[in-house]
Amino acid sequence: MSLAPTRTAVGTWSGGRFMHFGEALEEERFLELIVPDAAIATAITADVYGSGEADRMLGRALERAGTDRDQVSIVGAVGHDFQTGTRDGAKGFPRFTDPSLRGPDQYAAYLRQATEASLARIGIDSFDLLLLHNPDRIGYTSETVWDGMVGLREAGLCARIGIAPGPANGFTLDLIDCFERFGDRIDWAMVILNPLEPWPGEYVLDAAAAQQIKVITRVVDYGGLFGGDVGPVTPLAERDHRTFRPAGWIEAGLARIDGMRAIAEAHGITLLQLACLWNLAHPAVETVVPTLIQERGGRPVEEKRAELAALPAGRVLSAAEVAEIRALGDNHGCMALKGASPVHTGEERPDGWPLSDRLVEVAGRWRIDPDHDLVKVH
Repeated sequence: MSLAPTRTAVGTWSGGRFMHFGEALEEERFLELIVPDAAIATAITADVYGSGEADRMLGRALERAGTDRDQVSIVGAVGHDFQTGTRDGAKGFPRFTDPSLRGPDQYAAYLRQATEASLARIGIDSFDLLLLHNPDRIGYTSETVWDGMVGLREAGLCARIGIAPGPANGFTLDLIDCFERFGDRIDWAMVILNPLEPWPGEYVLDAAAAQQIKVITRVVDYGGLFGGDVGPVTPLAERDHRTFRPAGWIEAGLARIDGMRAIAEAHGITLLQLACLWNLAHPAVETVVPTLIQERGGRPVEEKRAELAALPAGRVLSAAEVAEIRALGDNHGCMALKGASPVHTGEERPDGWPLSDRLVEVAGRWRIDPDHDLVKVH
């Protein structure tokens, strides 16, 4: 039996080795951090991380721990062509649907080759869930792409399929439209959501629930602030992934978190646990996967993993507390969003394109005003 993603998960982007969050852990600590176990039974990876190296590390961790394959859930992700494509600096490798790489008649073959290669690197026969990773507009809308994803499930290379927008925030209407087009095929989706970033991820949750699509939430820790050891003077390395955030984000975030502390203390939980429980209070959300970061001079990342492993069961927060936290963390309009946008100008990019008439209709059905709800205002 294949195990569906569990309530808590760890991602191979944790530990600083592939996504440059905090300090990069030495190999032994990294393997112990990412290996799924009885407490955190789900591990999530993507083939593009380290151009396959994250897969290999996860496989090494599973082998060394002697993990019983039936007792853990392994989630993979494919979509960036790092074999044929050329990396474009910080923008990364192109999506496999890039017309300069291949046409629709080759989509299914690419997806199968990439999936089989990722499985081989990990040393397993099948993913419990396979995500379409960071799709471009074609990935959200192409019948051929989703026929290819279904083909992987039918071939036994994965038990479930899903979608993981990104890497930045946005893609709101694109994701809802994808749910409406292919919801009968999609089992899971992964989105950004946390108490300091309810917007815009919250917009897609009802649409997911309507299609019975289960949701994994990432960035639950809000760049490590809910880990409790990031402060205004925390040194971030030059290549730290968080340096893209606007100046003052740490101070502003900590000020809002201060208003949430009393709720955490009342329940005897940590701030990281509070963030996880807030996400899980939303009906569509089934899994939380915070980034586990070893900060310079901060507490051991193993303590943060232990907090995640000890997450209290059940619904801990009341509806009033969920609403209070949401109000404290309201980030509406705080950033420019990726994907279809009413303010997009110029040519279509892999992570940005104009708002189509179809997506305007999607917005209307879900009571979203793109000109107000999906633009940066401050």
